[in-house]
Amino acid sequence: MTAVPHPRSEAAAPAGSGRRSLALALLCGALGAAVALLSSRQSWSAGTVEVVGTHFPLTAKGSDVTGVPAALAIVGLAALVAVFAVRRSGRLLVAGLLALSGAGTVAAALLGAGDGSALDVQAAQAAGDSSATATALTHTAWPYVAAFGGALILVAGLLALWYGRLWPAMSGRYERDGAPRPRAPRPADPDRPEDLWKALDRGEDPTGV
Repeated sequence: MTAVPHPRSEAAAPAGSGRRSLALALLCGALGAAVALLSSRQSWSAGTVEVVGTHFPLTAKGSDVTGVPAALAIVGLAALVAVFAVRRSGRLLVAGLLALSGAGTVAAALLGAGDGSALDVQAAQAAGDSSATATALTHTAWPYVAAFGGALILVAGLLALWYGRLWPAMSGRYERDGAPRPRAPRPADPDRPEDLWKALDRGEDPTGV
């Protein structure tokens, strides 16, 4: 005998996938944005410049190298919240923005991993010579941590694109639909005969309290 799948089990499968993907997207998006923002505040590179015979140390944070990862992380976090405020095609557009924010964060972080231009600017300022450049350059792993954060945001965007149709949206119970709202009939005024006739036409007892 062939087992026939129960209709309830078939309906529960998409709902379960929606809940799991929603939880995973929220976790990846929020964690990825936090990691990218935190990494941008850390030291990405270091070096020295010679000033009056002395080697002056230089340090460049991620925000000094590039502000793109932090900016896109904020955009991605906003898009993650906005996914639940829109429906249908709007949700697809916001999910695409979320995915692009993650991809852009990854690209910007990897491009900044070996960038020494921020240290050269500091070297020129410290030496008072626009041609001075930083030497003995070293780079940390924080750019790659930022890229990992961007990858998490990208995963959240891809989940939103694939499973977003199964996710709930913000309640529309408080939204104004523009439809005219029915007005309660005004109580009949016994001193106005026309109100009494209107009440009788509506089938009401104008003498009732």
